[in-house]
Amino acid sequence: PLGTGDFRFVSSLGSCSRGWGGVSRQESPNGRTSFKIAWVWRGGGSLARAGSVLAGVVRLAAKIGRGHAPWSSSVSLAREITRELIMKKPRAAVGNRSGRRKQASSQEGKKKCAFSSSQSKLSASSGTIPEFSETPAGLARQQKALLQASVSPYHLFRDVAEVTAFQESLLGWYDRKKRDLPWRRLVEGEVDLDRRAYAVWVSEVMLQQTQVATVINYYTRWMQKWPTLQDLASASLEEVNQLWAGLGYYSRGRWLQEGARKVVEELGGHMPRTAETLQRFLPGVGRYTAGAIASIAFGQATGVVDGNVIRVLCRVRAIGAEPSSSLVSQHLWSLAQQLVDPARPGDFNQAAMELGAIVCTPQRPLCSHCPVQNLCRARQRVEREQLSASQSLPGSCDLEECAPNTGQCLLCAPPTEPWDQTLGVTNFPRKASRKPPREECSAICVLEQPKALGDARILLVQRPNSGLLAGLWEFPSVNVNAEASGQHQREALLQELQSWVGSLPDTRLQHLGQVVHTFSHIKMTYQVYGLALEEHTPVTIVPPGARWLTREDFHTAAVSTAMKKVFRMYEGQQPGTCKGSKRSQVATLSKWKKPSPGQQVLESFFRPQVPTDAPSLNSAAQ
Repeated sequence: PLGTGDFRFVSSLGSCSRGWGGVSRQESPNGRTSFKIAWVWRGGGSLARAGSVLAGVVRLAAKIGRGHAPWSSSVSLAREITRELIMKKPRAAVGNRSGRRKQASSQEGKKKCAFSSSQSKLSASSGTIPEFSETPAGLARQQKALLQASVSPYHLFRDVAEVTAFQESLLGWYDRKKRDLPWRRLVEGEVDLDRRAYAVWVSEVMLQQTQVATVINYYTRWMQKWPTLQDLASASLEEVNQLWAGLGYYSRGRWLQEGARKVVEELGGHMPRTAETLQRFLPGVGRYTAGAIASIAFGQATGVVDGNVIRVLCRVRAIGAEPSSSLVSQHLWSLAQQLVDPARPGDFNQAAMELGAIVCTPQRPLCSHCPVQNLCRARQRVEREQLSASQSLPGSCDLEECAPNTGQCLLCAPPTEPWDQTLGVTNFPRKASRKPPREECSAICVLEQPKALGDARILLVQRPNSGLLAGLWEFPSVNVNAEASGQHQREALLQELQSWVGSLPDTRLQHLGQVVHTFSHIKMTYQVYGLALEEHTPVTIVPPGARWLTREDFHTAAVSTAMKKVFRMYEGQQPGTCKGSKRSQVATLSKWKKPSPGQQVLESFFRPQVPTDAPSLNSAAQ
């Protein structure tokens, strides 16, 4: 019925979006078959939201291909047409947003984006899909189309009933077991939408790469100091950095303040109401954070994918491929959108994250407490492997397995990584191969005036406004080669100190030890020095970007955790002060004394015993 010709359909990409296309099929005497697809894009919307369009194309492709050689089924043809449709992006889509808005205001009637795919020919003998040379963006779209056409049903939810069962089980568990957290209490009791969105925004930004237990105190102090967007917008960056000190990833605090100022000054004090506009207008807000704010604060039915959700979905649908790959990431976002409950989107997204945090943990997950264990492919795989290993019921295992139509499944683990019986469900998700942090070395000095007016004072200098630890305060330091001699480090450091306070005696510069601190991508080794200006006249004037602080003021200043480690080492070397904290990862010049055998026995006897099946707080990725 649809062997050749045109097709027309209306997509749900926007109120004014339409697609018109034509598909023609040609056969040549040598047995080669070619297809030509033409597509014209009108009105709003973008290819990124072309899900309904692709669904229509796939259905058409299935009808065209049925019964026509060289395909024995419509699947390959559907994949080819979908691939061709997404291969070429309309020219207008690659321009900047402001340019498109200007064009829309002046030439509304002429706004069209058109492309016509080149003909792709398939060999009648092989039926394989030819390779294409694309830009990175084009390759991503091509991969998405191929994934949609070739995903095995094993990695999907079969029908509405299965989705509904997942939603009801997860939300029922969440209502009974959810943790009492300050941001949840604040959101539940807040009727003002802007204040509610602000409360969610702060919590979601703080929780990025940070444990819940750590965030609670910071969040409480933040909301007490700046309860509204207007309060945060009027704060200084120095105040923000001071409160954020120790939480890590300091650009997050800066983005929050910049975003608050933008909302107050440019958006009339009102937060954007959808995930799309939140991501577009707020600095530092990505797809996940925008979805979390939109669903929790405004009730938008949009799914979210964070580390916890990735782990849950990969286990529930037995996705063993690399989660960070573009193909798998697209599939996970598609699953999250399919599962989110439109009646309770915020609660559902929080429930999925909560499940990954306290039940479906990275190590030692509590599968017996999982509300969706009956829908979990990973658990089914474990049961199947156990039955196979015991051979007690040969041939009686009737559990579903992945069976891709052709070739290797794009969502299963590669053949080079077989199932590990000892890992159980933690075979999923696949562990990402991480690049080790690069190693750097810095010579740093705690310069103190013990006889300063009022109280002893130490010198701090401010880091640049961009880059690592932007805008924070630190002790004067200089980057050095890790292999450099101690004398070279001393000379370089002394020159740096003199640039701040003038001439100094190098004979008093004392090496105290080293502190190792790992940032997200840098392993920094600080060679720590100390210098006390005992016989000098107190220095009261310093250049801009430096200041003298008392020891008490230092502990409340906007300094990083690494600087606090350095200062603990310095304090531990001073007469009349206690040694550094046992928690600090500091290597001092003194040798550690090994406990005697008797002391080791006593310590092991009185050490608290933790059950092996108890969940670890640190194991719950937040």
